[in-house]
Amino acid sequence: MSVHFAERELADRRKAAAAELAQRGLDGLLMFRQESMYYLTGYDTFGYVFFQCLYMGADGETLTLLTRTPDVRQAEHTSVIEDIRVWYDSEGVDPAEDLRKILEEHGCRGKRLGIETDAYGLTGFNLRRVEAALDGFCELVEASDLVTRLRAVKSPAEIEYVRGAARLADLALDRAVERAAPGAFEGDVLAALQGAIFAGGGDFPANEVIIGSGPRALLFRYATGMRRMDAVDQLSLEWAGSYRHYHAAMMRTLAVGEAPEYQRHLFSVVREALEEMTEALSPGRPVGEVDDAHRRVLDAAGLEKHRYAACGYSLGTTFSPNWMDWPMLFSGNPVPAEPGMVFFLHCVVADSERGVAMSLGRTCLVTDTGREVLSARPLELIVV
Repeated sequence: MSVHFAERELADRRKAAAAELAQRGLDGLLMFRQESMYYLTGYDTFGYVFFQCLYMGADGETLTLLTRTPDVRQAEHTSVIEDIRVWYDSEGVDPAEDLRKILEEHGCRGKRLGIETDAYGLTGFNLRRVEAALDGFCELVEASDLVTRLRAVKSPAEIEYVRGAARLADLALDRAVERAAPGAFEGDVLAALQGAIFAGGGDFPANEVIIGSGPRALLFRYATGMRRMDAVDQLSLEWAGSYRHYHAAMMRTLAVGEAPEYQRHLFSVVREALEEMTEALSPGRPVGEVDDAHRRVLDAAGLEKHRYAACGYSLGTTFSPNWMDWPMLFSGNPVPAEPGMVFFLHCVVADSERGVAMSLGRTCLVTDTGREVLSARPLELIVV
């Protein structure tokens, strides 16, 4: 069995989830978020892209997984789940009906069950099937946030995995800088970056690495079509070290060949903003204050129309298609930072009028007294 946490820790997590179910007056939870399944049982797969549901009873220990045949051994090997049921692919099959039968076995008729609808593992099509199958059988109550909120504060064991991810992110930056140069192919840079993570025992990140030079340096999403860099160019990178599915993200815009004066000016402002943002991330303070600092510095520099409306988000164990987690760093967000939370703070300027980009980003751990920057690499303008 390949479970990456002690059984006692997983049991404690389920106990906390059961306490929250009781607080909300719920008799069980229907999990469609792969993150929840991994967090509570260790179950690790990408089979959630098809219909898959993990039922947990109010006791926190009654667990039944409904999945497809390719994921049976996956669950047996990576999780503590013992009751694994299979729905079989066939014309006109409706796995929601299999789910109803499972819930009937567990005495859920007439009960109130929490359900995770904010889940990539539950499409609108499948949600309709679940609602139809359970109509008149039980009451479904929105509970997408239940396990998500528990996951936001990391245990010591989780923090060690985050630190491992951060070390890999640093190494990835080193390898990328070694390969980036005038005339270099973006694909070679990306191969060096991601290769460092794999060589260090890391995983695929939960979404694509962002890489773009020239005009594409202003695109902070991945887009296909890599190019060779010009003699004087810019290269934007956003990546994450990922270890046991825990993420530590970083962001940099490199100057290629030389750094024009305006780009150096942007770097100075962005660095100041990121430092102010880091200082604003403190236990007990609303996380929205991080974005307040972000806006204050960039707006004072006249860059309001070139900045983003938010400046980061929580990180943890997330699955494709997204490594962004709850809560988001936007102005006015009242969620208080707590020791054990992990956040990616990023500051991006994309000046489309001049065609110039600049970005910096790093992962921080909230501590009892402030925050710890998990990247060992300095905030300096990189010219390759």
